Amino acid sequence: MNRKQKKELRQRQSTRQLMGIDRLTGHGVMTPHGELVYFLIRPDNLSVLSPEVTRGRIQSLMELLRATDQARLLALDSRESFSMPKIYYQQRIEQETNPAIRALLAQDKKHLDSIQTMTASAREFLVCYALERRNGENADARIAQMAKDIRDRGFHVRAVEEQDVMRMLAVYYTQDVTTEHFDAFDGESVVEANGV
Repeated sequence: MNRKQKKELRQRQSTRQLMGIDRLTGHGVMTPHGELVYFLIRPDNLSVLSPEVTRGRIQSLMELLRATDQARLLALDSRESFSMPKIYYQQRIEQETNPAIRALLAQDKKHLDSIQTMTASAREFLVCYALERRNGENADARIAQMAKDIRDRGFHVRAVEEQDVMRMLAVYYTQDVTTEHFDAFDGESVVEANGV
């Protein structure tokens, strides 16, 4: 296949095909290599736990992930980054000669700092399991057991749902942290709103 044919093939592929996803499943994605099941995990407020307890929980989770070849840990920022606007404001403050405008720029920068402080804990941790389908085995029971194994190590956990998967992909690929609902198909919400 020459370069032009490859380009035409890529242009005809859907977004999911380009990402290597066959379809979304109840708790993850189906890929050509098998199903990936995701769990959202959230530690307790680590700032109030002693360093020994925090270290123990992290060590326990690390041992669980190490014991399973099919497990991976993902960390996603679920908040917007303000680093570039803050750099811009700092540069403008240094360049500005008018004290009133300099004060306004400083207030804007301080406001961004306060937003960032309020959302500092807006990080999501996901455990991804490559779920091997075995004949006669109930996948839901295995998913429940995986969740229990994580919960037993002191973490709040739940298997993701379809909207969680779409949000996770949006954060990963486009850093979209503001969209609350994702359509399965382009224009789906417009069609539903018009009753078509």
